[in-house]
Amino acid sequence: MTESDPAATTVAPPSEAKAEDRRSADTGKLDSRQRWMLLVAMVGTFIAIMDSFIVNVAVPSIREDLNASFAQAELTISGYVLVYGLLLITGGRLGDIHGYKKLFLVGVGLFTLASLLCGIAPTPATLIGFRVLQAVGAALFYPQVLSILQTAFTGKAQARAFALFGVTIGLASIAGQLFGGLLTSWDVFGLSWRLIFLVNIPIGLLTMIGAARTLPTLRGTQRPTLDMRGVLLLSVALLLLSIPLVEGQNAGWPPWILGMLLLFVPAFIAFTFWERRLAVQGGDPLVNPVLFRRPTFAGGNTLALAFFAGNTGLFFILTLQLQEGLGYSPLAAGLTFTPLAVTFVAASLVAPRLQPRLGMHVLTLGYGINAAGTLALLMTAFVTGTEMNAWVLVPALAVIGFGEGLGVSPLFGAVLNRIPEKESGSASGVLETMTQFGNSFGVMILGLVFFAVVGTGGTVADYSGAFIAGLVVNLALALLTLLLLPLLLRKPKFEDA
Repeated sequence: MTESDPAATTVAPPSEAKAEDRRSADTGKLDSRQRWMLLVAMVGTFIAIMDSFIVNVAVPSIREDLNASFAQAELTISGYVLVYGLLLITGGRLGDIHGYKKLFLVGVGLFTLASLLCGIAPTPATLIGFRVLQAVGAALFYPQVLSILQTAFTGKAQARAFALFGVTIGLASIAGQLFGGLLTSWDVFGLSWRLIFLVNIPIGLLTMIGAARTLPTLRGTQRPTLDMRGVLLLSVALLLLSIPLVEGQNAGWPPWILGMLLLFVPAFIAFTFWERRLAVQGGDPLVNPVLFRRPTFAGGNTLALAFFAGNTGLFFILTLQLQEGLGYSPLAAGLTFTPLAVTFVAASLVAPRLQPRLGMHVLTLGYGINAAGTLALLMTAFVTGTEMNAWVLVPALAVIGFGEGLGVSPLFGAVLNRIPEKESGSASGVLETMTQFGNSFGVMILGLVFFAVVGTGGTVADYSGAFIAGLVVNLALALLTLLLLPLLLRKPKFEDA
């Protein structure tokens, strides 16, 4: 682990502490300090993920209150997603340099301040700007969570920590849509949509207090430097990819969007070339190319892209089908996800118990169940057609949620397994960036198919056919995840990076 003081050295803990750590690793039991540390990290995870979803259902209220255009309202969502995705890797590397605790505190502080500013924003332009600031804060603190789980926990205790991380991701994704609808519809003190931002203030302040008291302040002998040229090259490359993924559908895929996608390829090649050159020269690249020589890291990141693309894409088209096709309210549509959320949590808690017996094949089981549930959902949609309702979807959604729960928490642990501490933040940032781009990619691909089939008709039959077409693509992504799994399960030929 690293911290901000370059002259500091790691001090070996007393033998009693080492013995206690070994017992924690063997039994999976967490002491009081570890439990509080984990709680703080999970609250940070929850608010970062939730804020990627919570604004969706509040868009109509924002447009009405601020007299915002459709484009401005969409920018309150896409601006956050763009900046958040761009800065995750840099945020992870800054954690390697200055320490995970310090970056966590700075990021949560900035996020909390930006939430206050969003809650009192007087115009659409200021709201968009403050949402961008909020995304910067989230990108600074969120990568530190995985770094803390990877370096502060070991053995079964680490497996439990990653399981809780997976639970938190799933709950935050669902809670964003539920809380967004609840808080906006309650209109407490006439605050309407503003409450979805203001609620972050007490949570953020308590998280900072908890982080200051519980997160470890450990210092290492190695402290990498920030590769500014790498930051610039990667930012340009990710921007060229992010804007088409996030805005392409809304913009109608004009030539300039397609041109950005084409320019992404040479931009990313330039970034890769520079990182390899810097590594050969003995420098500290933003993303060490050696990491991708590890089968588990390279294969795991590719798998994460496909897995999260499928799941987030499903959330997107299911929400469209429920609200636009079936006429459900935002709250009713959000509640339809409850069976998926319940089984997701249950499976995330079961995964650490299965892992000692199944090893990483708990992922095989999870992705197999996820694919089976997706197939069941597709068949249900096909059979019911225009007679579809939320109740007939519940069994398949519950199966999908269980498969997702088995497939999330072990995935993060497997991808980051044996990553050197010096590269922990950078590796965490890469993995989280891949999940973020998986989310955007899934929405883009399934959205393209969905809207292409709906066309200009907009009848119940049109939406039913579009949902079925989207589920076919979703099933293909679920099967692709299974096909990519051997890349993650393959044993590495070496352990050092």
